[in-house]
Order: sequence, then C-alpha cells, then structure tokens
Amino acid sequence: MKGYWIIFGTDIIDSAAQHAYSRLWAPISEKYNAKIKVLETGALVESHISTRVLTVEFPNYEQAKACYSDPAYAEAKQFAVRACHREMIIIEGNLA
Repeated sequence: MKGYWIIFGTDIIDSAAQHAYSRLWAPISEKYNAKIKVLETGALVESHISTRVLTVEFPNYEQAKACYSDPAYAEAKQFAVRACHREMIIIEGNLA
C-alpha cells in the first residue's frame, strides 16, 4: 500500500524559510518518488489554526517513513517548521 504524509499548516510566516525548504525538498522528493498534492481550501472543514492541507504520496509506507528519517529531510525540516506552524501524520493506505 501507498504511504502518505498528511500535513496541516498555517499560512506561511517566513517566506525565505519556505523557499529554502522547497529547494532542499526537490532532490529528496525525487529520491523517494514523492508527489505533493495541495488540497483545496474547502477540504479543511474543522480547524483551530490550520489554513492549508497537503498530502505527500509515496509508493509505499516504508518509503514514507524512511524519507522522514532521512538526514537530508532532517536538514530540510528545520526550514519547514520555521516557514509555518504545522502538524503532520504518516499513514498507510490508498487515498483517492
């Protein structure tokens, strides 16, 4: 089954950090064959602070977990958490 990161985030508060994250994320996503899908604003029906929802699809759950544990992602994540407030879960399944 596929693996997914589901990320709930606020609006970007540090655009320079977001740009750095995007730059670092590109080769990581290629390595793990990850595909980002930004969900429509209407998908978020209940939230206290989140304004955005993204999914990152991986070929399988093991790759989703391995990507998160990758030292290259640890470096990139430092910028992601400065760019916005976010929460993330990793799940296994087949989302539509």
